[in-house]
Amino acid sequence: MSASMVWRTGLRARAAPTSRLSSRPTSLLPKRFPAAVRYASESAPVQQAVSETVKQTSKEAPKKVARGSRKLLYGTSLATILFVGYIYGTDTRASVHRYLVVPLIRQLYPDAEDAHHIGVDILKVLYQYGLHPRERGNPDKDGALATEVFGYTLANPIGISAGLDKHADIPDALLDLGPAVVEVGGTTPLPQDGNPKPRVFRIPSQHGMINRYGLNSKGADHMAAVLNQRVRDFAYAAGFGEHELAEQRVLDGEANVPPGSLVPGKLLAVQVAKNKLTPDGDIDAITRDYVYCVERVARYADIVVVNVSSPNTPGLRDLQAAGPLTKILTGVVSAAKNVERKTKPYVMVKVSPDEDSDEQMTGICEAVWKSGVDGVIVGNTTNRRPGALPEGYDLTEKEQQTMREIGGYSGPQLFGRLVSLVGRYRKMLDQGPPSGTGPDGEDTPMSQTGQPRKVLFASGGITTGQQARQVLDAGASVAMMYTGIVYGGVGTVTRVKQELRDEVAKK
Repeated sequence: MSASMVWRTGLRARAAPTSRLSSRPTSLLPKRFPAAVRYASESAPVQQAVSETVKQTSKEAPKKVARGSRKLLYGTSLATILFVGYIYGTDTRASVHRYLVVPLIRQLYPDAEDAHHIGVDILKVLYQYGLHPRERGNPDKDGALATEVFGYTLANPIGISAGLDKHADIPDALLDLGPAVVEVGGTTPLPQDGNPKPRVFRIPSQHGMINRYGLNSKGADHMAAVLNQRVRDFAYAAGFGEHELAEQRVLDGEANVPPGSLVPGKLLAVQVAKNKLTPDGDIDAITRDYVYCVERVARYADIVVVNVSSPNTPGLRDLQAAGPLTKILTGVVSAAKNVERKTKPYVMVKVSPDEDSDEQMTGICEAVWKSGVDGVIVGNTTNRRPGALPEGYDLTEKEQQTMREIGGYSGPQLFGRLVSLVGRYRKMLDQGPPSGTGPDGEDTPMSQTGQPRKVLFASGGITTGQQARQVLDAGASVAMMYTGIVYGGVGTVTRVKQELRDEVAKK
């Protein structure tokens, strides 16, 4: 057989199915192609079925597209709402923090201490997930509020006083609210429960509070462990590693941030105090209490604050007399100088607004000069109660009962006395020490031109930028707040700074 015949035979063989299909269309076509029909009489039902299928498909297709579009729209809308809510809710400028969150917490937690704890707990959890309120846009970048304290250029002169964060649970969350100084504590050598509950009371009509916490503390060792872990986490995140050498490098300044705050332009102050059960008359034992705390926590602080002014620890305010105060402060300064760090923490003493006679204030200033303390925080809560209130600000019956509670009062009514005290302390400290009252007891002249100027922080009743401006003009370097934040919410610092910025612009 020739090649052409073979090729043709192959062609036929391949063509055979086609010929069968052509000869018997009715047996195969309808199976493979439903639209195909054997007879003309069959075409009508088939065409009708096809038409109905097309119509059904044409109806369902838009519905599927519509459902897909709606899902996409709902998903996009939800994502947008969540994003906008996140941006708004985490911005300290949002009015919801002041006008919704604060009243809601006060309503849900009638006991002021419970509200305090829940506020701290919420901030702590939110910070862990990056959902905490923070100051957006870096409003301090223009430098309008920049100030120099202890050789540091601070972003602004606003601070948060101790008591809000008693156990150093949320220093970073508080720093993100906008202050340049955050004070945590106070901490005592051994853990102590403080006074019996209830011990914190609100006076809402006055935006005031009375507390008799009694320096409840988890102890200096606990706070040291918390602050140590904070530095270790920072060192690891900054690329220094997670060993002790990495921690030391951060504390020695290799990260180019203050060793306490770990944030450029900001400082962390840690307050220390004595235990309640330490005998009031044993000054040596009391000094050891303070030194113990310094040896544990000062390593992680930019400023150590010596609290001798809480009105809720029996005998504590008696330590503000020149003799005992000098001994305590001298011990603290010595311990601070021995901290294993290239830059040593500065030491400040927090004094009461109630010790306001010339004799008492002179004794405190003398102790400051003799011990070498770097500055004074004026003041603390007061045992006194506000005088007559302006018309229209009458206390409710419940508030009148609250005013009779034992404890330290804080609120806007303290502000007038604060400005006066700051001015008087500024004048006394600027005069320099009397002869023989310099650090370590050396003979020093009245005019002290060679020593740094003592720093003053002001705390007591500050709630507005205008008030902050007044205490700064009176001689303070930093205006600190506590009760104002309790009533004004997490946006208080941002608001006060903007008001202060407006005040500065008027000059």
